[in-house]
Amino acid sequence: MAKRTGEKYEAIIEAAVRVIAENGYHNAQVSKIAREAKVADGTIYLYFKNKDDVLISLFNEKMGSFITSVEKAISKEASPVEQLRKLIRLHFKHLEKDRKLALVTQIELRQANPEVRKGIGKVLKRYFIVIDSILEKGKSSGVFYEDLDIRIARKMVFGTLDETVTSWIMNDFKYSLSDQADAIHRLFIHGMSK
Repeated sequence: MAKRTGEKYEAIIEAAVRVIAENGYHNAQVSKIAREAKVADGTIYLYFKNKDDVLISLFNEKMGSFITSVEKAISKEASPVEQLRKLIRLHFKHLEKDRKLALVTQIELRQANPEVRKGIGKVLKRYFIVIDSILEKGKSSGVFYEDLDIRIARKMVFGTLDETVTSWIMNDFKYSLSDQADAIHRLFIHGMSK
């Protein structure tokens, strides 16, 4: 298998986002992805085992780079309250600027098989660690309740972000996703703070 870098690899990942968003995961044949990426069908198999591997790689690439940017951004904020605000804003801004990626990650990934869901687990776990670190910092610094259950709070944070994006998609992107960030942040902070 070819090394997963370079122009062709990137072209395939970007093409997969467009093809899956436009056709749905089950109707997104490898040949359509290859045509959109302007590569031969066989080239796809130099980088990926199958279509599931393309979807897993797409998610891991896109989400992985997003998480790295979140980690850098929140490291510049001293306050866990501001770190959480930054995370929420970045989450919404990232998906708002790429509606096709939002469709793929929010809708199409959920229709994929268990192997795909298992394949994206590692990168999701990394995102959960970022959320947990903010919550732990808030708890240990006395900003959030000392008996805050980090696991439950993380589920609430991630679940709210996830549902807000899904609702935005289901409403045909009719409003600004980023405009929801401050209200959601306020709800979290008032629910977790002393």
